[in-house]
Amino acid sequence: MIRRRVLGVLGGALAFAAALTLAACNQKPASQTATTPKQLTFSILSAENEQSMAPLWTPMLDDMSAQIGVKVKPYFASNYTSLVEAMRFNQVQLGWFSAEPALQAVNRANAEVLGRVIQDTGEATYKSVIIVRKGSGITIDDVLKCGKRYSFGLGDVTSTSGTLAPMAYLFTPKGIEPTKCFKAVRNASHQANVFSVANGVLDVATNNSVGLLFAKRESPKVADKIEVIWTSPPLPESSILVRKDLDPALKEKIRQFFLTYGAGTGPQADKQRAVLKRLTYGGFRPADDSYLDPVREMEASEALAQARRSGDNAKIAAAQAAYDKIHTAAAQRRAVEPDV
Repeated sequence: MIRRRVLGVLGGALAFAAALTLAACNQKPASQTATTPKQLTFSILSAENEQSMAPLWTPMLDDMSAQIGVKVKPYFASNYTSLVEAMRFNQVQLGWFSAEPALQAVNRANAEVLGRVIQDTGEATYKSVIIVRKGSGITIDDVLKCGKRYSFGLGDVTSTSGTLAPMAYLFTPKGIEPTKCFKAVRNASHQANVFSVANGVLDVATNNSVGLLFAKRESPKVADKIEVIWTSPPLPESSILVRKDLDPALKEKIRQFFLTYGAGTGPQADKQRAVLKRLTYGGFRPADDSYLDPVREMEASEALAQARRSGDNAKIAAAQAAYDKIHTAAAQRRAVEPDV
């Protein structure tokens, strides 16, 4: 474990302050009744910077505004936690979330999953990766030897692919805590990690398969300087979330917008598919909160590992019971809806 709770508190405090700034003008309780706002704010996670992402998302948000009859504006943030807090304080009503922040929004920000992203290859998953500078000679076996030889870059503390997946699938099963393993550990965006590894600022860093596609398109010379030395099992792709208290009729309009975007034939559909292509998306599919089950299981697995390290039998028993409950429920849902 990398003291996720400590880092999360520090990162969350900064993000919470940013969210409070947003909320100061118009804070509303999560329990309010359904409303039909005159304007909606769509949050976009911080995997890349605003300058890179705004031109990609603006055409889709303009199309959404026209179809649902309500103006939709974007909200970009520098970290994942502030997006969850903005949703919690009703400063954003819908948005694009990666899996772990999406689960946080579902758990504590009055949000629900409306749909899931499909990549332009047709896949509904992506993968966490670990990257090094091409030609460095560093292998994953070298990384796992620890010895505080390398500087290491993780993602945002609430990033699925940047932090949770490499911990759950690689480091925790081997009993490795990055802060004890590497000579320096820092958290940054996927884009920052790509540039840091390519320029020799970091020896090793996490990223994901989608982030590498963006890097190759936006900064091909930089992307050519890195190579992947580890790949995770498939992770749930990003989700579209909305606040539960949004007017049901408007919520259904939003759902239909995403599920039909880029479908069909004709000039309009062709234009929409071009927008999706720039996002490396193939479209959207129906999904509900059960789509986040793999993240629930990874979090429960991490909690169980932390409890075992503590040596406290009561904590271990509680964490084991929580893991078993989540795993059983997820397995039952997969048996009924294996494609979710």
